[in-house]
Amino acid sequence: MGKWPELPGEPWSRLRAGLSPASADVIGCSQSPHRTEADPGRKGHPHVTKCADRSAAEAQNDHSCCAPATIRAEAGDNHPTTVAAVPVANSESSPELSFDFVTASGPFDMGDPFGDGHPADGEGPRHRVDLTEFEIATTSVTNDDFARFVADTGFVTTAERLGTSAVFAMLLEDNPGARSHVLGQAPGVPWWVEVSGANWAAPEGSGSTIEDRSDHPVVHISWDDAQAYCAWSGTRLPSEAEWELAARGGLKGRRYPWGNRLLIDGEWNCNIWQGEFPRTNTFDDGFLGTAPARHFAPNGLGLFNTVGNVWEWCADWFARDYYQHSPQSDPSGPDTGDKRVMRGGSFLCHDSYCNRYRVAARSSNTPDSSASNIGFRVAR
Repeated sequence: MGKWPELPGEPWSRLRAGLSPASADVIGCSQSPHRTEADPGRKGHPHVTKCADRSAAEAQNDHSCCAPATIRAEAGDNHPTTVAAVPVANSESSPELSFDFVTASGPFDMGDPFGDGHPADGEGPRHRVDLTEFEIATTSVTNDDFARFVADTGFVTTAERLGTSAVFAMLLEDNPGARSHVLGQAPGVPWWVEVSGANWAAPEGSGSTIEDRSDHPVVHISWDDAQAYCAWSGTRLPSEAEWELAARGGLKGRRYPWGNRLLIDGEWNCNIWQGEFPRTNTFDDGFLGTAPARHFAPNGLGLFNTVGNVWEWCADWFARDYYQHSPQSDPSGPDTGDKRVMRGGSFLCHDSYCNRYRVAARSSNTPDSSASNIGFRVAR
């Protein structure tokens, strides 16, 4: 059972006191406390009611269980607050990719048909979309996949250049050495801490490795990092519309890739939070952090883990009102913005705080942000 780690000493007490609100900007997931009767297929996990009637003021007071925007601690460190993306040339010869691709195309109905979404996410109105045929990977990019890219190019990720990344604090429980490298926390969300040395190859900071996670999704990946991988591999990030079509797996108007009930015959089919968020995780699904990229059953199109596990970057800029005026054919998002779309939710999603483990759910983050639960999947 996962519980909060003991982080003794003055640095942790200082973190508990909180940093200046200017030091972090929490993006995306919001508390969703309004509930109705339990879904009989969810072992007591109640169904979240419609969020459309929630006020903007309520939204401002919500807590986040998702990925914070890049945290910059005010604990005396000299890390830069922004870094320029490092360009990567296309590989001279096409690298061998370990994941499979499947073909998909429209039309389909995009958006939330149930009213489950948070109003700030802009999951509606539901609208018809026609997509030209494309290919999308059946899994997210794994640690092994990303390691081959780094070995071939020498690429240095945003988190490595900054020297820090956002880590879910409970993951430090099994890595006591990393606790001394905690630099700060996102205000109001003490489960997100900035850890010196945390990056894709050391997910919990100094002393952690990916040796036993080679087939897990790579994490601590910024949108800029994902773009660099795509340039090397001859792929691209999927558009938000492509991602949703593929995530639905051929089902129409459903909450999840497999239907409307969270559990299948009493079993979990995705990696999300079980227990009391953020205090206790019983990990009934078998995982506290990430799961292997091919764990759990694929959807009808053959895609694995399109909800839960890790957030996946999309190519699009994010706008709350985009669905109100998006084109029907091959929408590609707003022309400009300051945040990029993320889809799918992560291992931190839980009904009491974040119900974004649905195929229609949207979130966003700044292109330079990285965290324990942000990865990506490619298309072409």
